[in-house]
Amino acid sequence: MSYILNIETATKNCSVSLSNNGQTIACREIAEEGYSHAERLHVFIEELINEAGISFKNLAAVAVSQGPGSYTGLRIGVSAAKGLCFALNIPLIAVDTLQVLASQVTQTEGYIVPMLDARRMEVYSAVYDSSKQLARVIKAEIIDETSFEELQGTVYLVGDCAEKCKTVLTKSNFVFLEDVKFPSAKDMSSFSFEKFQNLDTEDVAYFEPYYLKDFMVTTPKAK
Repeated sequence: MSYILNIETATKNCSVSLSNNGQTIACREIAEEGYSHAERLHVFIEELINEAGISFKNLAAVAVSQGPGSYTGLRIGVSAAKGLCFALNIPLIAVDTLQVLASQVTQTEGYIVPMLDARRMEVYSAVYDSSKQLARVIKAEIIDETSFEELQGTVYLVGDCAEKCKTVLTKSNFVFLEDVKFPSAKDMSSFSFEKFQNLDTEDVAYFEPYYLKDFMVTTPKAK
């Protein structure tokens, strides 16, 4: 048995799953405006381990959503994953956040565009084909009326920025799947197990999340 703990904290969704041989057997997640990841994450991990009736020593690896996404959220998830891997001496696996989000789309034709909110009209996005293979590199971009106009056929747009993007992405071939909003750890299981089998792991000491752009620190205004 290959138990893998999957951690997804790149968005408002604090999500953890436990998988066995690539199949999700349990999941805990909650999406809150206040980003309660620091308070919830370790509680969810403990609950899943206890629910499965195993110990931490039974884990074969820990997988973490590598981004792009929230700077703070990614740091929390990666720090937890690294800590477990160090303590248990097991591999660390990194899974692409947008790929996990795109995997929730069940339609079998057209393109899939997963997008995560960056700020204002900027998003982190990628383009996947109908086989869910990457068709355009991941990047941070400003959304306007010309975005994704090169894509022919139906384009399914998913993620947590549908509300703001619907005002400009109005072409008839654009379909917003608003029920697919956040990446979830329950959808990481097949990706993490495949990487585990292929020995596609990260250096625990040096791995960093895929922020895609620099974290901006703002200075409080003087009173």
